Amino acid sequence: MTNKEIAQNILTQLGGNRLIAMTGAKNFVAIDRGLQFDLPKKAHFVKNGITRLHIVLDASDTYTIKAFKIRGMNVTEVSESSMIYCDVLQATFTELTGLDTHL
Repeated sequence: MTNKEIAQNILTQLGGNRLIAMTGAKNFVAIDRGLQFDLPKKAHFVKNGITRLHIVLDASDTYTIKAFKIRGMNVTEVSESSMIYCDVLQATFTELTGLDTHL
């Protein structure tokens, strides 16, 4: 699979357009074996002030999610979760950010 196909698959597993509508996610980028996107920068809107997520497909066919808080030139890694299976990806996203991916 290409990086673009992997990124599209991750987006689909997160809910696709429902994710975008429910969270305000934007700036989607296919990265090496994964997907990067931004969340709204309102600190009170997203748990722990998370503004960017990297979700990477591991060799074990599980995912690693890294959450970052970006303020100006300062980048802080807030959390890293690994060994996440595709069927719990949405629940892990919700637990990490406090945002629902669907109604």
